[in-house]
Amino acid sequence: MTSARGTLWAAILGSCIVFLDSSVVSVALPRIGQELPAHILGVLEGQSYVYGGYLLAESAFLILAGGMTDVYGRRRMFALGLAGFGATSILSGLAPTLEWLVVFRVLQGVAGALLVPGSMALITATFSGEAQGRAFGVWSGATAGLSILGPFVGGLLVDTVSWRAVFLINVPVVLITLWMTARFVRESRDAGAAKAFDVPGTLLTALAVGGLVVGTISGQQREWHSPAAFAALGVGAAATALLPWWMMRTPHPLIPLSLFRSRNFTVTNLSTLVIYAALAVTFYYLTLLLQGTFGYSAAAAGVASAPGVLFMALFSARFGALAARYGPRWFMTVGPVLMALGCLWLAWIPATSPPWTLNLSALATFAPPAEYVTSILPGILLFGLGAMVMVAPLTTTVMASAPVEHAGVASAINNAIADVGPQLAVAALFIVLTVQFYTALAGRVPGLDVSSPAVRAEVAPLNLPGPNTPEPVRRAAREASTGAFRLAMFVAAAMLVGGAAINAVGIQTPGAGRAPRVVSPDPSWRRWCRRLTAEVPAARPQDTGRAAPRSTSSSNRGS
Repeated sequence: MTSARGTLWAAILGSCIVFLDSSVVSVALPRIGQELPAHILGVLEGQSYVYGGYLLAESAFLILAGGMTDVYGRRRMFALGLAGFGATSILSGLAPTLEWLVVFRVLQGVAGALLVPGSMALITATFSGEAQGRAFGVWSGATAGLSILGPFVGGLLVDTVSWRAVFLINVPVVLITLWMTARFVRESRDAGAAKAFDVPGTLLTALAVGGLVVGTISGQQREWHSPAAFAALGVGAAATALLPWWMMRTPHPLIPLSLFRSRNFTVTNLSTLVIYAALAVTFYYLTLLLQGTFGYSAAAAGVASAPGVLFMALFSARFGALAARYGPRWFMTVGPVLMALGCLWLAWIPATSPPWTLNLSALATFAPPAEYVTSILPGILLFGLGAMVMVAPLTTTVMASAPVEHAGVASAINNAIADVGPQLAVAALFIVLTVQFYTALAGRVPGLDVSSPAVRAEVAPLNLPGPNTPEPVRRAAREASTGAFRLAMFVAAAMLVGGAAINAVGIQTPGAGRAPRVVSPDPSWRRWCRRLTAEVPAARPQDTGRAAPRSTSSSNRGS
C-alpha cells in the first residue's frame, strides 16, 4: 500500500469512528435508560445529556481544534484525537452510572473535535488536483455507506451483545487507525497559520451553550426547585452576552464577525440553526418512541429510519449541481417544506402501533408490521426527499459566500451551528414534552401523583415503564408518550417551515450566468445527512473559477 493510499484509509477510518459513534448512540439510548443506574439524573434527562453532551463539547472545540491541527501538525493532532477517542470509548463502555457516562461522552466530544478536522486536513495535504477530488469522493462514499448501515449495526450490537458494545467497538478500529497513521501518514503543517488561538472565546462558547442546555433540562426535571439549575442558566446567559463583546475586541476571534457581512452567509447559518435543530428533534424522539414506547428492537429502529437516508446517498450530488446552475434559493425553500410534511405525517403515528422485533436469527421477523408501512415509512420518505433537495444546496451556498482565505473557518462555523441547534432544541423541548407527558398521564390515571419522585423514576416520557408499574398506568403512559411525540413533530414542522421562509426571503441568487463560487469541499462534520454531500463541491472545480488544489486546500488553512 502506498503512503497516499494509506493516508486516505487512515482518514476514512478516523472519520468513520466519529460518524459511526454518533449514528448508533441514539439507537442505544432506550437500553441505556433501562439498564444503567442513575443516582442524580432522571432517565430522559440523562439520555438528553448523553446525546447532547457529546455535541456540546464537539461544537465548542471544533473551530479551535481546526486551528491547532494546522499549527501543531496534522498527523500529531489526528493521532492525539484517535488516542483520546479510544480512551473515552473504553470509559463510556465501562461507565458504572448514567452520570459517569455523561462525563465520558463530553470528553469523547473533545476528542472528536480533534479527529474530524484532522481527517479532512490529511486528505487535503496529501492529494491535489483530480486525485484530491477522487479522494474526497471515496471518503464521502464510505461515510455515506456508514450513515445507512450505522444505526442497523448499532441496533444489532445493542440487541445481541449490549449497549456497551456500541462504545467498545470503537477500540479495535482506533488501534488499526493508529497503526496506519504511524505507518503511512506524513507530518504536515501550515507554516503561515496564525499561532494565536482564541481560548477564551472557546470557553465562552462552551459555557453559553452548556449553561443554557443543562440549566433548562435540570430545572424542568426538578420542577424548578434546584438552585443549581438557575445558576447554570445564569452562567449560560452571561456567557452568551459576553461572547459577541469578546469577538469584537480580541485580535484573533474564534468567529470572525466580518464573515457575517455576507447576506447569504448570515441567512444560511440562521436557517441551518433552525433546520438542523428540527432534524435532530425528529430522529432523536422518533428513535425513543419506536423503542421506548412501541417496543421496537434496536436493530428494527435502525432499519426503520434508513430509507430516507438512501435518497441522500443516491441523489444529493445532483441537487448540488442543479443549485449551482439555477441558484440555491428555491431548493433551500422546497426541501424544508417537504421535511415539514414528513414530520406532520409522523405526528399521527397511532399509540396502538405494534412492536417490530427484528431478529437476524428469525426470518419471520424481517417483515415490518403494517402500521410501519402506512404510518411511519411515508413520513420518513418525505423527510428524506426534502433533505435530499436541501442539504447540498445549503452546503454549497454557505461555502460560496465566504472569502477563500476564510473557507475553513466558515465551514467550521456552519458545522458548529448545526451542532448547537439540536442541543438547544432538545433542551427546550424537554420542558414542553415533560409537562405534556405528566399532565396527560395525570388526566388518564386519576389519583396518580405525577410530581412524586418515585413515580417519575418509574414512569418516564418515551421510555418503557418499570416492571412494577400497573397495567392501567402502562397504557396511559403509552398514550401520553405518543401525544408528547406528536407535539415534538408539530414543533419540528414549524421550525422547518420557519427555515424555509428564512431561505425564501433571505437568500440572494447570483446573477444570470454566474455559478456560485465553491471554495472548498464540504468537511461534513455534522450529522448523518451533511456527511453525504462532500463530493458535490469537490467534483465541480470548473464552477469555482479556480484550480481545484488551491480551493480545496484553503479550507483547512482556515480551520
